[in-house]
Amino acid sequence: MQPSWQERIYVACDFPTQHELWGFLDRMEGEVKGLKIGMQLFYREGLPLVEKLATQGYKLFLDLKLFDIPNTVRLTMKNMAQYPIEMVNVHAMGGRAMLEAAREGLEAAHGSHKPYLLGVTLLTSMDQESMRQNWLHALPLPKMIQHLSQLVWQSGLDGVVCSPWEAKEIKSYCSPNFLTVTPGIRPAGISQDDQKRSATPNEARQLGADYLVVGRPITMATDPLAAYHTILEQFKGGQEDE
Repeated sequence: MQPSWQERIYVACDFPTQHELWGFLDRMEGEVKGLKIGMQLFYREGLPLVEKLATQGYKLFLDLKLFDIPNTVRLTMKNMAQYPIEMVNVHAMGGRAMLEAAREGLEAAHGSHKPYLLGVTLLTSMDQESMRQNWLHALPLPKMIQHLSQLVWQSGLDGVVCSPWEAKEIKSYCSPNFLTVTPGIRPAGISQDDQKRSATPNEARQLGADYLVVGRPITMATDPLAAYHTILEQFKGGQEDE
């Protein structure tokens, strides 16, 4: 069964404490289905918050971007497989051995539900100039994205975290079923903040993004529920759930 349009949007809950998170969720009146829990909130509140959110029916993307030696990542993923989450990720630049270890860790855990495992290609806050300045890297950004995406795919992961602008090409040289989870979503007229490779919800749909990750345009809005509905409608583009 295909996820609904609401289930394809994960709200990035980058709040300092769960008190702020629950206040935000109260304002959303049960409309939000997917939540992305990142390092800021998880490192303070931990697994109890994840379990509580899951029991209330939220679909969770645990965004911890693991990047370590293969054995550490394998054992960490084995623990993460016990969490009631839908998605978890690692940095693709950790290399094939680390990516395969992450997959092996999830597969080795005993449980009825295995979360999607995603590889982060390049952060959407980075562009060609960032690569040149920080890594002295002359490889064109699209080539780097292609290399990392294929590395993730060949390592047996379920998909990548990437810019919406890269989603269509990634599917063309990996697989149409290879998931593309896309942050950097900004409705027309909204500040890009620190995002360099952003797109509107409508553009993301047209480019083939499977899931959107949206944070500040919703969480920092004066009326976050209205902002969420605007993004949802732009993402749907007049289409209904199957």
